[in-house]
Amino acid sequence: MLSIAGTLRQLGLGALAAAAALSSLSSAAAVSTSNLQVRSLEERAAAGNRLVFCHFMIGIVGDRGSASDYDSDMQRAKAAGIDAFALNIGTDDYTVTQLNYAYQSAANNGMKVFISFDFNWYHPGSDATRVGQLIAQYANQPAQLQVSGRVFASSFAGDGLDVNAVRSAAGTNVFFVPNFHPGQSSNANIDGAFNWMGWDSNGNNKAPTPGANVTVAQGDATYQSWLGGKTYLAPISPWFSTHYGPEVTYSKNFVFPGGALLFNRWQQVIQQGFPMVEIITWNDYGESHYVGPLSSKHGDDGNSKWTNDMPHDGFLDLSTPFIAAYKAGDTNVANHIQDEKVVYWYRRNLKTLNCDATDTTAGRSANNDSGNYFEGLPNGYQTMDDNVYVVTLLKSPATLSVTSGGNSQSFNAPAGANIFTVPAGLGKQSFVVNRSGQNILSGTSLMDITNVCACGIYNFNPFVGTLPAGPSDPLSGDGLTSLTSGLRVTTCQPRPSLGTNPSGPASPPANPTSNNPPPASRTSSAPTSDPTNSSDTAPSDLALAQASDPPELLHQATAVMAALSQESPTNIRDCAHSLVQRGEYCPEGACQYC
Repeated sequence: MLSIAGTLRQLGLGALAAAAALSSLSSAAAVSTSNLQVRSLEERAAAGNRLVFCHFMIGIVGDRGSASDYDSDMQRAKAAGIDAFALNIGTDDYTVTQLNYAYQSAANNGMKVFISFDFNWYHPGSDATRVGQLIAQYANQPAQLQVSGRVFASSFAGDGLDVNAVRSAAGTNVFFVPNFHPGQSSNANIDGAFNWMGWDSNGNNKAPTPGANVTVAQGDATYQSWLGGKTYLAPISPWFSTHYGPEVTYSKNFVFPGGALLFNRWQQVIQQGFPMVEIITWNDYGESHYVGPLSSKHGDDGNSKWTNDMPHDGFLDLSTPFIAAYKAGDTNVANHIQDEKVVYWYRRNLKTLNCDATDTTAGRSANNDSGNYFEGLPNGYQTMDDNVYVVTLLKSPATLSVTSGGNSQSFNAPAGANIFTVPAGLGKQSFVVNRSGQNILSGTSLMDITNVCACGIYNFNPFVGTLPAGPSDPLSGDGLTSLTSGLRVTTCQPRPSLGTNPSGPASPPANPTSNNPPPASRTSSAPTSDPTNSSDTAPSDLALAQASDPPELLHQATAVMAALSQESPTNIRDCAHSLVQRGEYCPEGACQYC
């Protein structure tokens, strides 16, 4: 059966979800075929049911020069099971050009797209005709998503928009599912509504507090009650963290609790079976909720300070079998795991680290008309847990072992999708999956957890990795142009420093036969050092050393690392020398773990 699924993929006759359904029929724990049948996009769109979208920011891709610049995004999204990109647009002078490219690329790659109007830039009271005319401009494009036979469109915000005027200007009965809010707009003229709040909050666009906690599930219920049976477009997001200082006009500095959010939300989605879901987002790097690659061509609005060396590709890998299960109407994601995998994520620093002396926002005022700017630690940081999160996607049971610095824990990992947490510890992060005495997946992350403020800032964006390790995904070109803007340190360079993934860990055996249960969980924890007293001024002297750098730069980095580390200067010098001899960067703080 696996060969049939592979043939379908090669011929392009089915999405990965369909291949997942076919191959799962051969498993011992088979379920009825009716649960595994995935209707085509055309069938699901005609019914307005089981559709998967992903929010794509056009505003940061004005540097794209042709439709081919979108091809990789379209291909990756389609391979993961995403049906359509929601193309978030403002009023930039390059918007129409980029829409033309995106629609053409989508058509070339068998994807669908639709416009999502961003009402940070459009005006509900005066732009209804303008919105409708732009919908009309793309209504007949081959890649335009149609739902129930009607042109589909959405928005970010927009309460108060005259929807009838939009339809009149569009010249067609648009299937309109905007991001209107219960209590702020009528639902009379819309076909449904999109809920943007994919994170638990205090009900006022900030992290929960002890007296105010509105969960994502509560938001679902509020919208569904308000819509009264109309289409509900539900949000899914992995994270939220933003840290813009006064170096930009859109200063904002806050987080929502992340942690196990993505895994738990997908479990809710497949249980609830919402008619439509939208992943937030593909490429909003500024708010750290991207599931697309860093290498996707885009400009730098200042986000590279916290996104450089922080790939999130694993979030899309985690989502893929859940997307297949959701589209099939199956509540058991185990039936849709094609390749065994581990996805892990964590923050590079513990939340007790003090970066005030060098952070771009600490002690610096900025325009705060939005109410989103806070100095120093981001608003809501207390809601973030210092954990390493590990999701196993397995076809049969195994044992998962995780080492985070001095913390080592092992777990029984059942078949299917399961999540585990380990307290985060300073140092290297290593992972092993063992089945019947054989390590089938193993590896050490490229990103250590350190007590060094990289680039001097508070960074609450997670690092996401996988086993087997995926290809390296570095920022480059236009995506790094604003990295040093506003920094208080002088040694942080606008270039990736993460290194390159190894060739890969062991692959699972082709036909594992043992059904022996994994050993019982065992835990052995060593105390971790408290980073609270780390030198506030250390990051300003750290350098990224490379073989081509001048000797004095390496000398400076070595001297500072020696001052920071408990290791002897000789050991640190040898470590730094070894890294440089291999032509690698010496990441900030790395040598203290040699």
